[in-house]
Amino acid sequence: MGKRQPLRLLLTGGGTGGHLFPAIATAEAFCRRFPGTQVLFVGTRRKMDKVSLAHYGFSTRGIHCQGLKGKGVLALAQALLLLPVSFVEALWHIIRFRPHLVVGVGGYVTGPVVAAARILGRPTLIHEQNSVPGLANRKLGQLATRICLSLPGSEVFFPVGKTVLTGNPVRRQILELAKVSPEKRDEKLTILVLGGSLGAHRVNEMVIEALTRYGSLLPPGIEVIHQTGAADEEMVKVAYEQAGVHATVAAFFTDMAEVYGKCDLLVSRAGATTLAELAVLGKPAVLIPYPFAADDHQYRNGCYYADSGGAVVLVERELTAGKLAETLAGLAGDRGRMAEMAVAMRTLGRPDAADRIVDSCLEIMNGSNK
Repeated sequence: MGKRQPLRLLLTGGGTGGHLFPAIATAEAFCRRFPGTQVLFVGTRRKMDKVSLAHYGFSTRGIHCQGLKGKGVLALAQALLLLPVSFVEALWHIIRFRPHLVVGVGGYVTGPVVAAARILGRPTLIHEQNSVPGLANRKLGQLATRICLSLPGSEVFFPVGKTVLTGNPVRRQILELAKVSPEKRDEKLTILVLGGSLGAHRVNEMVIEALTRYGSLLPPGIEVIHQTGAADEEMVKVAYEQAGVHATVAAFFTDMAEVYGKCDLLVSRAGATTLAELAVLGKPAVLIPYPFAADDHQYRNGCYYADSGGAVVLVERELTAGKLAETLAGLAGDRGRMAEMAVAMRTLGRPDAADRIVDSCLEIMNGSNK
């Protein structure tokens, strides 16, 4: 297999960073093990997807495609009418690129691309990041040659014998940080707040109130790094400035390895990719799952890490700023517990996830389980 050069890999998926970053990690692993690998990413036409992928130097193509789940009648009709168009576009990109393998990482755009690949006789693999698969991956599980899973338990949603537990791929910069990250820099506590790649307005509001109105509950000198999303950046900056909280605020951080390296504790949504990164790094977290995630998968994601002792899960509809402040104060005042949480998180990390996926790809490319 190593002499078949150049290897051509087509990846598809997107819509959120949670889908894109595992694809990037998988592509990086392929390129590292097979120098000269040609990578094409077929995704949505969203600007965020194109910008994220361009940063890593991968070629991209977009197709016209919309999600089906949770749509109103008119939006659903429009999405259904686009399906034949997206399928033909996918066929065209596959025929032109002639990939040895097509890998889907989730999101509605994965559907027509993986289906087109199977029609053309290409081996296909899909990767499921969450504890509960989305609609596209559930359907594609019947077509795909192999299904790679991030969390145990999600195999029940797929045909018997097709799944393999690999973990969720983490970007190279995060893996490098995990190798060199010191256990403790100093006594000052730094809290990192993440709402996901698009931000989370309710989390932003609650954290601000917890750290300003109830800030006296926490030890003095706490520093905050807060990713807000574009809509809330100015509001969050002003709130911290008026309260005298030392905070670094940005709509989005491009160098997450640098940011992770500075923090001791996180407040975050419970997206699968973020959790995989925290586990590899051994970072304790207070998780506030997005309450409207499909099939409540963020809550289930979070519980997997909380059950190990590495995280605390707070349900948003039951949460107040005061309760969040009490939770943060309890952790900040008990460094021994935070150290235990860090160890528990790290035991769930799978730094070799990308290589495991590459191994599965090589198996099906060589005819195993085809």
